[in-house]
This record gives sequence, structure tokens and C-alpha cells, in this order.
Amino acid sequence: MKVLGINGSMRKDGNTAIIIRTVFEELEKERISTELIQLPDVYIRPCRITQGKDCLACMGKENCVFGDDDFYDIFEKIKEADGLILGSPVYGADITAEMKIFLDRVGLASIGNPDALRHKPGAAVCAVRRAGGMNTVNAMNNVMLFREMFLVGSTYWNMVYGKDIGDVLKDDEGMANMRNIGQNMAWLIKQLRK
Repeated sequence: MKVLGINGSMRKDGNTAIIIRTVFEELEKERISTELIQLPDVYIRPCRITQGKDCLACMGKENCVFGDDDFYDIFEKIKEADGLILGSPVYGADITAEMKIFLDRVGLASIGNPDALRHKPGAAVCAVRRAGGMNTVNAMNNVMLFREMFLVGSTYWNMVYGKDIGDVLKDDEGMANMRNIGQNMAWLIKQLRK
């Protein structure tokens, strides 16, 4: 069993990575392996428009016009994973531009590969300084709902407060919520595998 995490922050190993790894700690206690992909480490091109129309080539079976980026390597890992964690900091009351590019590609590629995400547990988490956390979580949740994933929740919203790297560790309630998400995801993965 394995869960893949996608860190949409351009601040590698920052607050978003910290909260994803907190979720991972609970999964690993349940013998579920984890892998974190940080978007600053990969190259994913945005979807393009061809002759004034959406390209939509990726809606087939991996026929994307881009052969020079890392998207399909990541998409293969998503297809093989038992669960998915999406994380983003809040930029302008929403997800980062890099996470938006990634979600656009995942959403379209999974139309042509409907079983890639269907019935997988997924959770969206965000690191937020003040406001915009719900918009950020919802933007990621919407893609997972659109692709028939099972959303994993907790006892409160899936966000942790902090500005500077490490500040999220001071938000006791938010960090407890991340641990609970990990526990809930582990439980759901095990139920689905019965």
C-alpha cells in the first residue's frame, strides 16, 4: 500500500511539506508507504491551446502533445498509488499557479484514464497565513470529486496556520487535524482493500 503526496509549494520543504509529512507519519505507522513529490523538483508544462481550441489530446490514452516534461511519470505513480494527498500554500486566496497547472493536467489526463483516480482516497491540505484556506482546499477537492475519488476529512478544516517555515508546528489544533487525516486515510485504504 502506498500514498503519494504532491507539494504544490514553490518553497521546497516549507510549511506545506511539513503538514504533508505529518499526514505521512500516521500512514507509515499503519505500514503504508509514502512518497512526496515537490513541484519545484519537477517540470510540468501547462495545457496549451491549439488553433484557438483546447488541445485535449491527453483525454485519450496518454497522448499528450508534451513529451518533454515530468507529468506522465508522476501520473503513472498516481495510478499505482492507493491514495493521494494534495497540498498547497495559499497564494492570493487560492492554490499556487504550479498546483493549478498540475491539477489541470491530472483532471484531463484522468478523463482518458478513468480508473486512474476513481475510488481512491484523497485529501487536500493547505498551509495558510490568514485567509483563503477554504478556497485553496476546495480547489484541490473539486478535482478529486470530479474524478470520483473518496475525500478524507477530519474533525476540522484541512488547513494549518503559519507564515514562516516551521510556524505550522505551533498550530497544535491544525497539526492534530493533519494526524487525524492520516489516521482516517489509513483506515479507509485498509477498508477498500478488504
